[in-house]
Amino acid sequence: MSLTRVSRSDLLELRDGVDNTAFQEDGGRADSEKTDGQVAGDCPSSSLNLDGAESSYTQIKPYAGMSKEVLLLYSRQARYRLPREILFWLVIVSTLVLLAVNIAVIALSPRCLSWWQSSPVYQIYPRSFKDSNNDGIGDLKGIQEKLDHLNYLNIKAIWISPFYKSPMRDFGYDVEDFRDIDPIFGTMKDFDDLLVAMHDKGLRLIMDFIPNHSSDNHTWFQKSRRREEPYTDYYVWANCTRDQLPNNWVSVFGNSSWTYDSVREQCYLHQFLKEQPDLNFRNPDVRQEMTDIISFWLDKGVDGFRMDAVKHILEAPHLRDEPQVNASQPPELVNTEFELHHDYTYTQVGLHDILRGWRAELDTYSREPGRYRFMVTESYDYEEIDKTMMYYSTDFVRESDFPFNFNLMDLPQGLSGVRAQELVSLWMTNMPRGQWPNWVVGNHDKPRMSSSVGKDYISAINMMMLTLPGTPTTYYGEEIGMENVHIDIEDIQDPFGKFDPNASRDPQRSPMQWSSEHNAGFSGNKTGTWLPIHPNYTTVNVEAQKGNDSSVLEQYRRLSLLRESEMALHRGWMCFVRSNVDVFVYLREQDGLDRAFLVLINLGQAATTDLSSILGLPERFRVHTSTVPENQGRSYDRAAVPTKKGEGLLLEFSSNQRFHTSHASSCYISERACYLNVLDIMYKC
Repeated sequence: MSLTRVSRSDLLELRDGVDNTAFQEDGGRADSEKTDGQVAGDCPSSSLNLDGAESSYTQIKPYAGMSKEVLLLYSRQARYRLPREILFWLVIVSTLVLLAVNIAVIALSPRCLSWWQSSPVYQIYPRSFKDSNNDGIGDLKGIQEKLDHLNYLNIKAIWISPFYKSPMRDFGYDVEDFRDIDPIFGTMKDFDDLLVAMHDKGLRLIMDFIPNHSSDNHTWFQKSRRREEPYTDYYVWANCTRDQLPNNWVSVFGNSSWTYDSVREQCYLHQFLKEQPDLNFRNPDVRQEMTDIISFWLDKGVDGFRMDAVKHILEAPHLRDEPQVNASQPPELVNTEFELHHDYTYTQVGLHDILRGWRAELDTYSREPGRYRFMVTESYDYEEIDKTMMYYSTDFVRESDFPFNFNLMDLPQGLSGVRAQELVSLWMTNMPRGQWPNWVVGNHDKPRMSSSVGKDYISAINMMMLTLPGTPTTYYGEEIGMENVHIDIEDIQDPFGKFDPNASRDPQRSPMQWSSEHNAGFSGNKTGTWLPIHPNYTTVNVEAQKGNDSSVLEQYRRLSLLRESEMALHRGWMCFVRSNVDVFVYLREQDGLDRAFLVLINLGQAATTDLSSILGLPERFRVHTSTVPENQGRSYDRAAVPTKKGEGLLLEFSSNQRFHTSHASSCYISERACYLNVLDIMYKC
């Protein structure tokens, strides 16, 4: 019995549950179904009016706030139960499908390009980039002042040549203290400020690491020559006299690799200057010291290292004479490195174990997302390219992300389209499968390309560097077409140049040309700069070229941005199409994209190229970018594609047909991936 106050508009109920006598289930219910001991259809609930009379409860639908018993009564009905179960299983299935899709996307997605792959590497020679304190020599604060220039070029990776404390016999490559900054360049605080500023601007810093040798002023060497432990064997020593050297080994800079030390009364090895004694990497303490130095700079936040002159790190312990190239040459006249076969001083067994140890150290600092630590090796192996390729990582052991590729530095030796294809093909065909290529046409050791081949070709060469697959390295000033400066013999500062004036490296190290102001905007020093500035600085400078669409600078910037934005250029297929004495032609395409690029690099005279016999090419192309501004936006028939002397031409075309499928033997890709236009994603294919 429930007590209910009844009116015409509502009922007041004072009980735990309500039985609706008027409600009938579809198709009827069995009499056996009961709630609280009552039969749903036969036992009416009672209500008491205020006057004491009973009345029937007349609500006929489920209501909000119904009791558990009533809820269960209705929830068992098919029309409520089935939708609920369908929704439940839909949620389960949808969750599993989404999980499977996510797993599939992760499994099928290609590896994202790292920062050292997505951007050109820009080399700064710190003595020559920007002087902030007006002493005529560039410094770290000067580099920081010009970081916006690198952002303007869409550069993300900066390699800075040595700025360690040094007596400067080899301009920083003779290190006195691997954990300090030379006062010429600033202080450790200046370095820390530079690194923070770079990271704030999204830039990465690659340091030069000089493992093969130190300065003879280094405390290790001073203690080693006095036989103080544990430094006695930190360097390579051998018994000798002043007149009888250990063997015929020759320094890179000329003359013997051995110098007699009167303190220790032995000879020490130096494969470069006598002021640069070679460290003994067969001593485990030396290996640990150098690994600790790498860790010191990684702890500061450095993003990677260029490992300098790595092929010199180990020498054969037996110290035998190396065979002469010309066996009939009198031994006493052998005084240059190219007159010996370096069987016992270059690329010795155990070298790669050392490099892999350093790679492992970098990898321990690469675990934080977005903080991959990069490693590149420098080794001039010339025609022994198989030795260079050994610096690449493998599927089983990690080493260098890539070794520097110096092949294109040989372009001046017979400049032509054929020569360019030969040099590019040499690297691509010898590179281990799945590895990342790179390209270098200039650095602090080699003449500037604009002087070697002529300034007419510099924009075309920049286009080639920025449209070939892989990472291009740009030496400061190449983006504006800087040339070698003339240095009189009596003014040579380079130690190599003092031995052989024709091999001086001073001309390519002249100060950066920022503007037409005094000292090209490099320095406010009234008496000049550490090396003379090229006389053409009034027109060949950043300020004059900025905003001028036809300038070398603006063309470089435009191509750098294009390389990043176009998948076909930064990770797609590269196919050789044709080459002749004047023109080098190659194609870039991406699986899944209907847009591709044909690149023509003119390294000879004006020419018209007939591509009508090449299967898989369209009838017409549109000029996307040309180093000759008046050709911008034109269209060319494939039977007659004209290029002017030194012109770089980037042609765009649309096609659903992939060129590489029918020209497999002439096409290359590091890591194949396809583009799915419907979902705008990349996947492994």
